[in-house]
Amino acid sequence: MSDRDAPDPIFLGQDDFLARRRQVEPDPAELAARYGVDGRRALDALPVDAIHAELERLVYMVLSIRRSVRPAALALAYFPRSRTEVMLGQIALVARTSLELAYHLCTHAPEVLRALPDADLHDWVIRLLEIYDRSGTQGGIRAMREVAGYAAGLEAERSGQAFAAVAAVLQTFVAGLAGRRLKLATGEEVYTDTETLFLPELLARFPSRADNFRLYKAMIAHLWAQARFGTWRRPVTEIIADFPQPARALALFQALEGLRLDACLTRELPGLWREMARLADRPALSELWREPAQRLAEPDASVTDTWQLVAELDARGVPALSPVCYQGVLHPRRVADVMAARIARERDALRKALVVIADELGGNLAAPTTDELTAFEVRAEPNADWPEGIAYQLVLGDQPIQPGIETVQLMHSIVQDFGHIPSEYLEAAGQGLYHRKPGAAREDSAAAAEPSAFVYDEWDHTRQGYRKGWCQLRERDVHPKPDDFVAVTREKYRGLLKHLYRTFEALRGEDKLLKREPQGEEPDIDAIVDAWADHAKGLEMSERLFQRRKRLERNIAVLFMVDMSGSTKGWINEVERESLVLLCESLELLGDRYAIYGFSGFTHMRCELFRVKGFDEPYGPQVHARISGIRPQDYTRMGVMIRHLTGKLLEVEARTRVLITLSDGRPDDEDGYRGDYGIEDTRQAVLEARARGVHPFCITIDDQAQDYLPHMFGAASYTVVENVAQLPYRVSDIYRRITA
Repeated sequence: MSDRDAPDPIFLGQDDFLARRRQVEPDPAELAARYGVDGRRALDALPVDAIHAELERLVYMVLSIRRSVRPAALALAYFPRSRTEVMLGQIALVARTSLELAYHLCTHAPEVLRALPDADLHDWVIRLLEIYDRSGTQGGIRAMREVAGYAAGLEAERSGQAFAAVAAVLQTFVAGLAGRRLKLATGEEVYTDTETLFLPELLARFPSRADNFRLYKAMIAHLWAQARFGTWRRPVTEIIADFPQPARALALFQALEGLRLDACLTRELPGLWREMARLADRPALSELWREPAQRLAEPDASVTDTWQLVAELDARGVPALSPVCYQGVLHPRRVADVMAARIARERDALRKALVVIADELGGNLAAPTTDELTAFEVRAEPNADWPEGIAYQLVLGDQPIQPGIETVQLMHSIVQDFGHIPSEYLEAAGQGLYHRKPGAAREDSAAAAEPSAFVYDEWDHTRQGYRKGWCQLRERDVHPKPDDFVAVTREKYRGLLKHLYRTFEALRGEDKLLKREPQGEEPDIDAIVDAWADHAKGLEMSERLFQRRKRLERNIAVLFMVDMSGSTKGWINEVERESLVLLCESLELLGDRYAIYGFSGFTHMRCELFRVKGFDEPYGPQVHARISGIRPQDYTRMGVMIRHLTGKLLEVEARTRVLITLSDGRPDDEDGYRGDYGIEDTRQAVLEARARGVHPFCITIDDQAQDYLPHMFGAASYTVVENVAQLPYRVSDIYRRITA
């Protein structure tokens, strides 16, 4: 009977199944060719059968009559015992995430050991699991096949410059460049879409790490120059389509525009340009290129001149120059897509800003005509402090206006795209576009720009490492619900509020009793008793025998993280909102700085944080409406929220920073964020917060919280409110005890 006709292992006993496969022994020559072993086993190698048995134990559930780990076991037997045991440990780690991936790692284990030293093996496996998270088993298999390239990259990294190691410095460098704010990201190619600069993860072009770092700066400067000096002010995709050979026209455009931007950088950043020129080491230009280069070096040369030269050189059949090391590539289609979205976004943003300015100047937004609202003009005036040496003055009628810095930056961003501000941008938006009607559905705000995502790592306790860039978090505002909820709550709890006012008024002026002091107003009886006992034993008596009172100076910032998961639906949601009202009323009297954010989400790709009250917002009608608008959403993914809100707390100047979580249950989400996984990630986020000087605390109404909260928050950093109805009565008192 052939293997194809063999019965499925489900119909065989395990012993028969294993014995049947062990009869199939690979040919030694084939084994040597496949795994690159030379036929000589290490003196301390593990026995083949021992390796085979361990591999089968790890991945038995995914083996079949056509799948065998016997060849891998035979090949691993040629490696020293210590190396084989390290590999078996890594396979066991992968098996906790995916048995299928672990089986393929068994089959590739010899190649992996041959390519990587033991010191690099664990990091490679963690990277393998991250690839599996993003791309599944097939992505993991590709990574195994490319392990030799990974090893070569490691070697290059040790002598090169990794982007991650200098990202913060480079981001500061970008922020110091004039013009639109740009983001940095890594990619397979060096290019810009006019909002993001894409750079390699690693640069190893030069033997010196310092030179590779300079190359990063040179790449950033040249990509920045494209937006700064108008490379994309003409529609590149449309223009090259008119040439007989669009690819050749694009290559000529890149070469010529590179020369023009080099000349601009020579004038704008002469110090950096000297370093760029040394790195590029460009050979002398041929006769065909000297005259175009001279024309583009003129201070008034623009992208229009570049296109004229493209047409001339293309007609003469002049070959394009090879790009220098810092130039990168051009992606006109990607630029066009990003610019189209930005142009629409910035047009609406400027028109809305003009509405606000008109309001401040007494403009009538409700007028049936827009004649007065379209009377804005922009005048360009010389100013060395702004890009291109020009400042743009906003004028309404004959009255000069000084807009805010954000509006000024917005205007300069628009100028980068067009070279001027189009007249249609200066029409203030009408009332319907700027003011949203109270009670409008959340979907009504779709016209507003989608908030950008914050990306966070997430702790995977099975790997004892982070899933890199795993969670995407977006901030939103709670949709306000203007009603009388706050007033009704005040009336409902008016007796409790009187008690809270008295308690918090006393707390605001509270003195702290300091004991065992060398001086003080009163004797400390406990210290005196201890001192007398020491004297009776023949020991020296302490001189710290007094107590005194010290006026407390509160310097506290508190952020409340409120569970808005679906499990809070119904009266739990109502008592949560009532508790927040009582807290706000108490804290307004106490004077502590505080903020409130709700949290929910659906999988790691959509973690949502809802602003109820920011630190700098007054407790007024807008916050009242947001508290009333708190509604249950989806799931409870806590770790990413703690990491993000820890960062917000650290932005506030305070001696004590407290993060209080108000929740009805344990961490939970649709994509496996439950059980030990969610608890361990939350615990890791709590530990990270403490390490940064933030004190996390949890208030929960889960009657099973004793099973997990001591592990997540610590034995003294949580409290359980067993009766949900008592939450409004307890939460303010709990806060007083936490921050006293």
